[in-house]
Amino acid sequence: MSFSEWTEMPLGDLVVAKYGKSLTKSKRIPGDYNVYGSGGISGTHNSPLVKGPGIIIGRKGTVGSVYYEHDGYYPIDTTYYIEESYEYSLEFIYYLLRNARLSEMNTHSAVPGLSRDNLYARTFMIPSKDEQIEIAQILTSIDYKIEVNDQIVKNLDGIAQGIFKEWFIDFEFPNSNDKSYKSSGGEMFEKETCTIPVGWDINSLDEIAEIVGGATPSKKKDEYFTDSGIPWVTPKDLSNNKNKFIGRGNTDITELGFKNSSTKLLPKGSILFSSRAPIGYIAIAKNDLTTNQGFKSLMPKHNVSNEFLFYLLRHLTPVIESHASGSTFKEISGKGMKAIKFVCPEMAIINKFHIIVESLSKRIESCEDENIRLTALRNTLLPKLMSGEIRVNDE
Repeated sequence: MSFSEWTEMPLGDLVVAKYGKSLTKSKRIPGDYNVYGSGGISGTHNSPLVKGPGIIIGRKGTVGSVYYEHDGYYPIDTTYYIEESYEYSLEFIYYLLRNARLSEMNTHSAVPGLSRDNLYARTFMIPSKDEQIEIAQILTSIDYKIEVNDQIVKNLDGIAQGIFKEWFIDFEFPNSNDKSYKSSGGEMFEKETCTIPVGWDINSLDEIAEIVGGATPSKKKDEYFTDSGIPWVTPKDLSNNKNKFIGRGNTDITELGFKNSSTKLLPKGSILFSSRAPIGYIAIAKNDLTTNQGFKSLMPKHNVSNEFLFYLLRHLTPVIESHASGSTFKEISGKGMKAIKFVCPEMAIINKFHIIVESLSKRIESCEDENIRLTALRNTLLPKLMSGEIRVNDE
């Protein structure tokens, strides 16, 4: 199949990019339809402006962001939107625009903006509609599997979160007769203004974990950083990667960078907790790694379950935030983190929780790992398919 069959044309000859419509907060009635701004979904509405499916493009603020919505939706006035047409595959156009680096087309200074004239003027090589559909099918099949895995992760994490709440917040953990403790008359007592199960205690975080900060090697030394060295994680890495498990960040550090900074090597299973900008990103280390100073990480003591610590920190995040200080941005100090109090269960109950949740967690990690591979595959295929370097009918 020859690439000469593709036609070069400006985007404006193929699609119509329409302006979204203003929707003030007072007129936003929550409902079943997603509201899209340039940064993505910003809420819901009870009535769609556009019947789906459709493509939404950020035109002000987050310039060039591209989203695909299957159902009805409401694009606000910081966006353009593109509707279905018999002249093209809408899903192909979506992937074409994702590959087009629209974010580089900012034409405004104070508030980033994307001119529709400039958008229309961009030229692309466009295959026949049949080949558009075939290309889109390859990419959508990968994205669909990623979405399925994301939903599995969400469901499994919800189950684990529910068990944590039932056992350690509501005190309905299984007693010796496998009945819910509190509702079956389990004995409670008062301690430090709390009513807790007999045998439990009020502890501080440093009694069950060593709390460790991180550091950044000097940015003036290029030899301290590398693409393949000692994993080094920043809060931005957790912002970009919402997975429960993390193995490395965007940049590694060298042995020399490690030796010339005060960052610590955290063992596999440590809990990373961002302590500033913002507070509350949480992940479990998949392997030995280091972090920058934006973390107060927890290394479990006395064989305390890292699964218990993970969900405990998620529960305690509002408390930790309330103890943070700072004028520019809030930060929790190492001393402040160590002093955070919580209701500490008996070790036998923690161990039971770990056994149950560990099996869920292994499936979560497996889905996350598969998504990392699928995302890399999609990102490799996308530019090659859109440029014709790889053809769907080539053997």
